[in-house]
Amino acid sequence: MLRHYYVSDDLQELEAVENELQNQGVTTPQIHVLSENDAEVEQHHLHAIEPVLKKDVVRSTKRGALIGLLGAALLLVVTYVMQWHVSAVGWVPFIFCALVTLGFCTWQGGLIGIQIPNHQFARFQALLKQGKHIFFVDFDKTQETVVQGVLSRHPKLEFAGTGPATPAWVVRGQDKFSHMMKVMP
Repeated sequence: MLRHYYVSDDLQELEAVENELQNQGVTTPQIHVLSENDAEVEQHHLHAIEPVLKKDVVRSTKRGALIGLLGAALLLVVTYVMQWHVSAVGWVPFIFCALVTLGFCTWQGGLIGIQIPNHQFARFQALLKQGKHIFFVDFDKTQETVVQGVLSRHPKLEFAGTGPATPAWVVRGQDKFSHMMKVMP
């Protein structure tokens, strides 16, 4: 999938663009608005970014977990090489310590991630502080002409580049979940 970013200061226009895209078959999980003013975005019925995804929590937590996994593995290797497990205490305290190391590093990574903007959106921080809104759409090759056609009718939107998109299987899963929720009474 492809992701295109656009900058605008007009939420009404973004609402019109989102409605046009949806009428052309682009689904809600493919369309997002990043803004400092979530209340206004919600009033315009736009698909806003979840607050947790505005921060780099997921990526930092993964990094913390990787560091914790390496630390835990190192602790267990050193325990084995130094023959500490042969004593009366055995493996239990060392395994427990390894699990604590893994948990602590993962937790610490998440705490660091809460404090920094998502790496994918860091380049837009100055624009967001100016009150602008970042509109982005994820689409596959078959939808490219539809997306370009809709966006070309809105010259106020300023193209702001491309980036990695949400995987297609995630978008399909969100679509199916949304459909299932509408069908259920």
